[in-house]
Amino acid sequence: MHKCVTAMLSALLLSAFTLAAQAAELPDFKSIIEKNSPAVVKILVAYKSRKESRGDPFENQQIPEYLRRYFEFRDSPQRQRQSMGSGFIISGDGYIVTNHHVVEDAKTITVRLIDRREFEAEVIGLDPRSDLALLRVDATGLPVLTLGAPGELEVGEWVLAIGSPFGLDYSATAGIVSAKGRSLPRQGNDNYVPFIQTDVAINPGNSGGPLFNLAGEVVGVNSQIYTRSGGSIGLSFAVPVSVVVNVVEQLKDSGQVTRGWLGVTIQDVDKNLAESFGLDKPVGALISQLQPGGPAEQSEVQAGDIIVEFDGQPIQRSSDLPHVVGLVRPGSVVEMKIVRDGKRITMNVEVGGLGADENPSVLAKADSGSSGGPLGLVVEEAAQPLLQRLGINGGVVVVQVIPGEPAGRGGILRGDVITRVGSSPIHTLAAYERSLDKLQPGQSVPLRVIRQGAPLFIGLKLD
Repeated sequence: MHKCVTAMLSALLLSAFTLAAQAAELPDFKSIIEKNSPAVVKILVAYKSRKESRGDPFENQQIPEYLRRYFEFRDSPQRQRQSMGSGFIISGDGYIVTNHHVVEDAKTITVRLIDRREFEAEVIGLDPRSDLALLRVDATGLPVLTLGAPGELEVGEWVLAIGSPFGLDYSATAGIVSAKGRSLPRQGNDNYVPFIQTDVAINPGNSGGPLFNLAGEVVGVNSQIYTRSGGSIGLSFAVPVSVVVNVVEQLKDSGQVTRGWLGVTIQDVDKNLAESFGLDKPVGALISQLQPGGPAEQSEVQAGDIIVEFDGQPIQRSSDLPHVVGLVRPGSVVEMKIVRDGKRITMNVEVGGLGADENPSVLAKADSGSSGGPLGLVVEEAAQPLLQRLGINGGVVVVQVIPGEPAGRGGILRGDVITRVGSSPIHTLAAYERSLDKLQPGQSVPLRVIRQGAPLFIGLKLD
């Protein structure tokens, strides 16, 4: 009996020792939270209705008070819509970083610190492409956060977020880095942000708040989540600090952001393409088209080249290229490595510039995550042999139909050649993109297509 009790006590002591050792290995977030919370802010936004001319259809209805809140239109003229988010201070003279979507269309912006001080903020600059905004408040001597070194974050590292999810001020959540370099769908398919994916619990209200490493440095700005419920399911995305530094610097200087631009249409390399181009595995961004007069066309780049390295950064997938090119200062001459006819070639190319309000007329295509624009189509300019065979002088070929979008519901098929959108004749890719700019939500638009050599019109109803 004595031996049995002794064995049980030994087992319990060993278990306790093991648990203590495991706890000692876990990160201690207390010092990070205590040190950095004063520089994290809550952002309160008020903005006018977008539908001020519309009254409240329930204004004179006899609806019980306990039900009325479910029917109230947030866009009534007497009521201001409000939202909230998070942000953080990057300089003692009042510069604050947050998300573009937090302060977009704001009438007033109030910044609240952890000590309950409040300041009215002005917008210094907005950058929708990176979902970043730079604000400033009239104050000095504010606590600040330190930005981490770009590129040092690794998958599997512990990270910590501080923000105000659902209005619960200064909540801290932790997790690990799940992946890096994620390219998320964006209207226009111009994905310039290599998002950090984490399993940190991020919820509405966390947007714009900082993501810390274990050194207490900001490594990202919490921006988006994937969710079916409206709350966290363990898939959150942050703008990496490399993009933050670039965007903030430009917004401070000029209030807008200019990005590097190459002027190419690119696509992924699959196994069959890799074999046909003499690659031992699928890698790189295949150039299928050059923008007339663009930076690539003015260099020695050719359609059919596969970009495998740009400015010292390896290009594994086509989605990697916009992330790298976008961070290059326009006018810079950088080294690019390509594969042409099975041979690796190194060349220099001068990077062009893409302004804040400009849309590239040649975009990455054939990305399964593409939004496909208002029609839900990914297209490319029709090649000359195809035009000659069909007896037409221009058009764009459908290379992907996004399921559930207007074109898919209307019966557009991959391989259709579009020659007219509405009243606009389509001869080039640029003409197609200009026609999309004229479309309005809810509009019905006829498309003239050539299918198996025969022309027909198909009517589409836009969302």
